[in-house]
Amino acid sequence: MPNPFGAPEMSVQAVSQKLQAGDDFVWVDVREPNELQLAMIEDRRVVELPLSLLAAQQLDAIPEELADKDTEVIVFCHKGLRSAQVTVWLRDQGWTNVTNMEGGIDAWANEIDESVGMY
Repeated sequence: MPNPFGAPEMSVQAVSQKLQAGDDFVWVDVREPNELQLAMIEDRRVVELPLSLLAAQQLDAIPEELADKDTEVIVFCHKGLRSAQVTVWLRDQGWTNVTNMEGGIDAWANEIDESVGMY
């Protein structure tokens, strides 16, 4: 189901294929710290950027992994709505290759790897 923000999306299957192919990208997890304790994708490319921090600090919250605005970025949250908002915001700020992971970590746990946990 498309998100209400018009953010471009990628299925969890497509993200999984990118991982298996060894593609170079950054995952941005915009969930809050308490959510990270409930479910987490273990991958060196995951950068934590809670939406509350981004809302408060805006561009000052951007981590160094996103310094290059042409870096491929895949944003996710619990179900895909907050990450869709962040995807659109990053694109509005000049990032050129940002995609929302459709269904978030919930879809990842359901369809790709249940070991990440669910809540």
